[in-house]
Formats: sequence, C-alpha cells, structure tokens
Amino acid sequence: MNQIFDVKGMTCGHCEKAVSSAIRQLDPQAKIQIDRTSNRVEVDTMQTREALAEAIREEGYQVEA
Repeated sequence: MNQIFDVKGMTCGHCEKAVSSAIRQLDPQAKIQIDRTSNRVEVDTMQTREALAEAIREEGYQVEA
C-alpha cells in the first residue's frame, strides 16, 4: 500500500536517514522515497498509516496528512 506523508523539519541527509530508519524499524522491506525540499515522504508498505506517522513523530518530525 502506497502512502504519502507531509513531514516538516527535514533539512539534511541525516534527517532523511532518521525518517527512513524509523520506517524500516516497522517494515524492513518498505520502499521509501523522500524529497525533503517538498517535505514529501512516500512509503510502500503494509504497515498502517498511524503506525508510520507515529514512528516519524518519535524521531522529532511533524507529520501532516
């Protein structure tokens, strides 16, 4: 299932790695595409939207829709 998040606060490659790592802890097989200039995180996974958003929030980023 493909899900798209608007993630505020990603400013560098380290931020992208932190978000990717948080998602991979839930689903090591997830396909992740991040465009930090547009605050877009796209994830292809079977995990729930709520679980993914919470994992990203726990890394300190603001997640919208």
